[in-house]
Amino acid sequence: MDVEAVTAEATRPLRWPVLVQRWEDLTFLHWAVDPDVVAPLLPPGTRPDVLAGRTYVGLIAFRMVGLGPLAGPGLPYLGTFCETNVRLYSVDTAGRRAVVFRSLDAARLLPVLVARASLRLPYLWSRMRLRRDGDVLTYTSRRRWPGPRGVVGDLRVRLGDPIGEPTALEHFLTARWGLHTRAYGRTLHLPNVHPRWPLHRAELLGLDDELIAAAGLPAPESAPVSVLYSPGVPVRFGPPTVLR
Repeated sequence: MDVEAVTAEATRPLRWPVLVQRWEDLTFLHWAVDPDVVAPLLPPGTRPDVLAGRTYVGLIAFRMVGLGPLAGPGLPYLGTFCETNVRLYSVDTAGRRAVVFRSLDAARLLPVLVARASLRLPYLWSRMRLRRDGDVLTYTSRRRWPGPRGVVGDLRVRLGDPIGEPTALEHFLTARWGLHTRAYGRTLHLPNVHPRWPLHRAELLGLDDELIAAAGLPAPESAPVSVLYSPGVPVRFGPPTVLR
């Protein structure tokens, strides 16, 4: 099976968007992990995507802005909220690289219910906040439903310099043009497109996280191998296709 190259920009055209949104004030934390650890957690028809023999667990905190159907415009209130997700990296039988979400904590109940019902994405309703003080961003999260209630996801970072040319690892972790999910007995691929990521270095100042362990993964025992920040990008998602 030929696996598509890691590219800084989307190479698969998307003619008919089914969702629009904007991701803003993103912080990416990543830890290396043995592919055998995460392989059982991926949908059928996919396997861990690896770089130099390692795959990664990501904890990504950000603001979702203007989520809405079709070509938009997005919803100004219901479509704007804080989110923190735990994700893994996958390749499917067609060679498409993507992500698999183990959890997606979000601060608006209606999008949580819609995503869980339509695509069986593991969205969870949480009390969340993002505060900015100069170059320091603080993300807080407390899970409400469906549980386990009270799971914590707090992190604080200091923003650094823009990155002119990301490393191979930084491209691998951020340049993802789709997601895989298991819904109603089928494995689906949802493509997405957005401009090239504007990335910055970032320094992790504090982390109190229970989200990774609650997602069925080993809790990190060391500092993340990658800490990045992005001011954000507009995003469009296309219709899902069934893996064969």
